[in-house]
Amino acid sequence: MARLGVLALQGDFAAHRDALDRLGVEPVEVRRCAELDGLPGLVIPGGESTTLLNLMRDEPWFERLRAFHRDGGALLGTCAGAILLAREVVDPAQPSLGLLDASVRRNAYGRQIDSFETRVHLTGGAESLPAVFIRAPRFVSLGPNVEVLAELDGEPVLVQEGRIMAVTFHPELTSDLWLQRRFLELAARSSDPAVAPPTVVA
Repeated sequence: MARLGVLALQGDFAAHRDALDRLGVEPVEVRRCAELDGLPGLVIPGGESTTLLNLMRDEPWFERLRAFHRDGGALLGTCAGAILLAREVVDPAQPSLGLLDASVRRNAYGRQIDSFETRVHLTGGAESLPAVFIRAPRFVSLGPNVEVLAELDGEPVLVQEGRIMAVTFHPELTSDLWLQRRFLELAARSSDPAVAPPTVVA
């Protein structure tokens, strides 16, 4: 059985774990840096990005996650996870990994009361995915090597750069497994250097 890690410090990691389990993947809850060893990919769930940053102070998470990616690991960030991966975070600014060449605005869709469900359209075709937006961020700008995989009203909501995928909604809260399946395929190819163009580190 394939294995993928789920960062289990905070947020909705249990829903991601259950989605991977439904896909036939063994989910590994990661709570210590050392537990990244041997994993081909890691999901960074949504939650509260500032709380996640506080919890990461106990270990050298930034250094270890950057090394994990540099050494071939694939990363999927959803909502707060996308914020953590970005090159720049605005409104307000906060530290981030700088692995995805994108600028992200926090809580850009409004407060918890403004949460909504919709469908987002995959680029290059007529297919769509169910999507749940909860205090979701927005991609303010994207670097030239960032591919847009899905849009909402012409705005990017799912992107990929090399071995990194980032999404502003919560795919784990729906029954559709398209995104998790694509990430599994990406992680399986993570040893291929062609999948990993140079990334920007803040």
